Amino acid sequence: MLILGLTGSIGMGKSTAAGMLRQLGVPVHDADASVHRLMAKGGAAVPQIAALFPDAVQDGQVDRGRLGQAVFGDAAALRRLEGVLHPLVRRCSERFLRQQARRRRWLAVLDIPLLYETMAEGRCDAVVVVSAPAWLQRQRVLARPGMTAERFAAIAAQQVPDREKRRKADYVVETGLSKRNTLCQLQTVLKDMKDRRPQAWPPR
Repeated sequence: MLILGLTGSIGMGKSTAAGMLRQLGVPVHDADASVHRLMAKGGAAVPQIAALFPDAVQDGQVDRGRLGQAVFGDAAALRRLEGVLHPLVRRCSERFLRQQARRRRWLAVLDIPLLYETMAEGRCDAVVVVSAPAWLQRQRVLARPGMTAERFAAIAAQQVPDREKRRKADYVVETGLSKRNTLCQLQTVLKDMKDRRPQAWPPR
């Protein structure tokens, strides 16, 4: 089974690309969705987050707004949070990959926003980066509810720059044109992946 990493900076269209891959019949593991489940009531991350950030846990689940306030602008606090979440998310993704391998899928996608930041590219046979012009990225992000220019700048500062991601990627999918164009680019990526030999799975 081949593993394709999917990543991209905030506002670049990664979620749209992930949805298109699902429409094309490719199983996708969403790291962000895993985080939501881990922080929901009964989630495996709740006790550990409660120990680190007691005010962020309400009624047995993590209040994402309170948690965001606790780590915003505090690099040390953010690292402590990542130390809890990243291993748990990786465990979820490994369960997903084992499940897809049992189903004899030829390809599975790991949708990881911080793929390069967490050095997860080594778990993939190839990486596709979604990208768009900076002005469009900014427009998309600032249109999100509750987003501010300050918060956008803080998030961007924590991410590997788009130009660096593009340089490292095996494939770059431009999302600044039409959705149809994005879909065609993804279809081309999948076609090219069929010529690759699996190296990342099973883990060695």
